[in-house]
Amino acid sequence: MGDYVFIMIDLNKEKLNIKDKKITLYKSTDKNAPLIVFNTFEGDGEGVYKELQNMGCTFINLLVVGNIDWNHDMSPWYMPSIYSKEKSFSGGADEYLKLLIDEILPKAKELIEGVPKFTGIAGYSLAGLFAVYTMYKTDVFDRVACMSGSLWFSDFIEYCKRNEYKRLPDKIYFSLGDKEANTRNPVLKTVQDKTIELSEYFKSIGAEVIFELNSGNHFTDTILRSAKGIKAIL
Repeated sequence: MGDYVFIMIDLNKEKLNIKDKKITLYKSTDKNAPLIVFNTFEGDGEGVYKELQNMGCTFINLLVVGNIDWNHDMSPWYMPSIYSKEKSFSGGADEYLKLLIDEILPKAKELIEGVPKFTGIAGYSLAGLFAVYTMYKTDVFDRVACMSGSLWFSDFIEYCKRNEYKRLPDKIYFSLGDKEANTRNPVLKTVQDKTIELSEYFKSIGAEVIFELNSGNHFTDTILRSAKGIKAIL
């Protein structure tokens, strides 16, 4: 079966490996239901999927990609670590995006019912940054959700303003915890200002933008916040 290794199939969920990535596809029974990509730091996204079901979002296909080399796959270019004991960001986003577009998404589309009404991408933290970055590299994604995105990343706001997007999404969602900027770290403390700056920029060029300020810090209610962001772009 080449690079595709199927692990488990049930009525609405399939698990497979593509290269080194662990894929979980939660399938809608509705034909032509939207397809949302969710890159995750850990796990298979089951908590997010169940939260979406509880919110009444039963009409989507959720494609969760795990086993991500977080500081490599989700970072657009090199940036030194913001903490002394952590790895630097090594700029592997373009390489991972190629795998996602060329192999992961086509396989997912083979396994769902019909043709997706639209395709979106969502992520939390660095994966939120990556979701926004894809706008400048591909026209595949119709909608983008960036939850507590790492928009403090070096030169990222400037990059977005300086470069031409490949596609302006139909909807862009940003969220942040209201305590995320309350830190001594000089890089992280810029996150709220930069998130607001970027959301206002996309509004100014004609995008439909939703910005939501949630209660708590970066690690508060991550599953709920992720589900809310995905729901907002449906």
